Order: sequence, then C-alpha cells, then structure tokens
Amino acid sequence: MTEKSKTPSSSLLFANASAVVTCAGPARGRRGEEMSDVAAVAGVAVVTVGDSFAAVGDLRELRRKYPSAKEIDCGAGVLTPGLVDSHTHAVFGRSRADEQEMRASGLGYMEIAAKGGGIHSSVRDVRERTEDELLALALPRVRRLMSYGTTTVEIKSGYGLATRDELKMLSVIKRLSEALPLRVVATFLGAHEIPLEFRERKNGRSEFLDLLVDEMIPAVAKQGIAKFADVFCEPGVFTVDETRRILTAAKAAGLAAKLHADELEPSGGAELAAEIGASSADHVAAVSAEGIRALAASETVATALPGTMLFLGRTKNAPVRGLIDAGAAVALATDFNPGTSPTPNIPLMMMLGTSVLHMSAAEAMTAVTVNGAAALGLAGVTGQIAPGFSADLSLFEIDDWRELGYWYGDRRCIGSWCRGEPCHSLERGLS
Repeated sequence: MTEKSKTPSSSLLFANASAVVTCAGPARGRRGEEMSDVAAVAGVAVVTVGDSFAAVGDLRELRRKYPSAKEIDCGAGVLTPGLVDSHTHAVFGRSRADEQEMRASGLGYMEIAAKGGGIHSSVRDVRERTEDELLALALPRVRRLMSYGTTTVEIKSGYGLATRDELKMLSVIKRLSEALPLRVVATFLGAHEIPLEFRERKNGRSEFLDLLVDEMIPAVAKQGIAKFADVFCEPGVFTVDETRRILTAAKAAGLAAKLHADELEPSGGAELAAEIGASSADHVAAVSAEGIRALAASETVATALPGTMLFLGRTKNAPVRGLIDAGAAVALATDFNPGTSPTPNIPLMMMLGTSVLHMSAAEAMTAVTVNGAAALGLAGVTGQIAPGFSADLSLFEIDDWRELGYWYGDRRCIGSWCRGEPCHSLERGLS
C-alpha cells in the first residue's frame, strides 16, 4: 500500500483495488436472499470527503472531480466496508488458560463455574484492578482486534457485577473510544451472572435483581456511556421473566436491549428478544424452532458466535442456515473474551461461518458488515461503502474478496480507516 501524496487532505481517493465490496443497499439488517448480494465491483475507485463516503466510480472521472484528494494506491488489494464486531468482552484482566485444561479433562461450562471459575474468576480479577490497569491491558487487545480489519466494535461490561465495578468497566470502554480511532459501542452487562456473594444469601437472587433494577441501571444511565443493556438469559443464570424485568427497566432508563440468548439450552431467549424489540439475540446455538420463527418475523438480528462453540469443543452450533432460510437477519461476531473465545480475529469467524455454519462467502461478508452494524443500531451509519455513510473501510491483501474467509487465522488486513481517519496499517504493526 503506497500513498501518492503526503499532503494532509480531508479527501481520500482509493485507487487500483482489484475489487470493491460495497455491500450497498438498504440501511437495515439484510435477510434471506438479500444476504447474498454484497455488490462486489471491479475496476472502480472510492472517494471519501471528511468522515463520509462521497463517491464510488471510474478512477479517471473521480480524479477530475476531486483533484485535491490524497490518492491511496490499494495495490490490487480488495476494499471492503470496515468490519463490525458486534459482540465482545474485550475489557478483562488475566487470561483463563487454566480453564481450557479443565475442559480437556471433561469438566463442562457450568461445572467450571460451580468451582468458582468462568465468569466468577474474571469478576474477582476485575474487582481487584484499577481502571488504569484495565485500560493498559485492553489497549493492545483492541489494537490487535483493529489489525484484522475491524473498525466498529461493541464492548461489554459484565466482569464487575457490582455498581462501582460495572461503572469502572464502562469508564474504561469510554477511554478506549477516546484513545483509539475505531468506533466503540458500550454495553452494560451487569446481568452477566449472579455474583457469588449473593448466591450465598437466602434471598440473594432477588436482592441482586433489585440491585440491578433499582441501583445499577439508574447509575449506568446517569453515567451516560452505555448504549445497550444485555442479559445472559440462560437456565442457571437469568430466567426469561427475570430478563424481561431487567431489560424493561433498562429501556425505561433509555438503554436499548440486547440478549445472550439460548447459548447452551433453548430457554425462550430468542422469543423474548423478538418480543421486546431487542437489537440482537446473540449466541442462539440452542435456539428452538419457535425462536427461529420469532426472529425471522422481527427486526432483531440473530448474532452467531461460532468461535465460542469451537473453543468449547461443542459440535452443536447456531442453526444459521435455518435462520437465514427462515428470513432472519444474521450477524457474526467474535465474542472476544478470556474464557470461551479468546480471539480478536473476525475474518476467522467468516471462515467458521462458511465451513461450519454453511453460509456462502457473501452471506458471511454481510454478517460482519451490514448486519453487524444493524445489531448495534448502526445500519444507517456504517457497514457499507456508499455515499453518505461513515468512511469506514478496510483493505485486504487478497486476490479475490472470497478469500477473506478462506485464509483462516491469517491476518490479511493491510490498512483500515474509520470516519476517514487511519485506523490500522500493517506498516505500523500493533503499536
């Protein structure tokens, strides 16, 4: 990747890409056959002006129309919309590599949690760390995430499970958005688990629910950082009725809704997500036939997280083919977290989407662009290369756009831009 001019300019002209995957179309979640149309075009250039896309078209014509634009030679690489990772837990303390060995010995997710591992392990760790410590740990992790072509990321709290610590995590997420060029969306996940100190009390469960509704949610709304509230709706964690109560209170406080739904067992989480108008129902590995129908009839995006199932060694995955064929909008995300999906690599999720979840390459591309944006309420902002949309785009060193989900595990992103500003370049490495 070379630049013809080093003169600062608010306009950029991306030239000589072998193809531009525009994903141009409706500013909403794409469903059914719509997911197969990524509008890949050969022999065109792209112009950004300020923080928005201005034009896609013939290179010579765009050179004449935008003579002061700084030209970036894409070197026959492929341009795509900046990738959207719509589900991560990127703020945490230490790794949980020890749990991988526990799983190898035969212990399941809930058994590890019962031994004080899982989410509880990260909660203890996060509570002991300062905000500055958490920020120092998160910065290089999110830079690595950026290096794979992600320009928009959602980051959840949820390893605090106490008002002070949840607010601390959200403050770290805000500081990440201020320190890094990518777009960061914050989600409050105080309902990630029932804390151990409440599990030990006679009425601890109801007391923690009251704390969530009466103290945490008002404090989070007042802080003004989180856009969404999320709940882990799963047998053994939060029931459908408890989830409805929490998210109803969150929506009344001005927070939009997301759900961890039907990850391990079918519990009605997907149906609830559709009922309350949640932006997304995530995981859905165990979604029921009723849940599939409910999502297909709603605007809620079904977000599959195949990296989690892979890392946990589970053979049952989200029925993405059935969801798409039923008419649901499907996204893919990393679920980047220390316990069950320690990867920031969203092109790897595209590979799993095609090789494991039976998606086409086009469907996988839509799932990490337009539909990822829709899962964050940003379908009118990012996810496609079209005039008026945010100038978020990524350049990949590949010959064919379908190779983005083919060279699995490899980092092929050689440059990305968010709002028209450099986000990542291979020359800068991860610094």
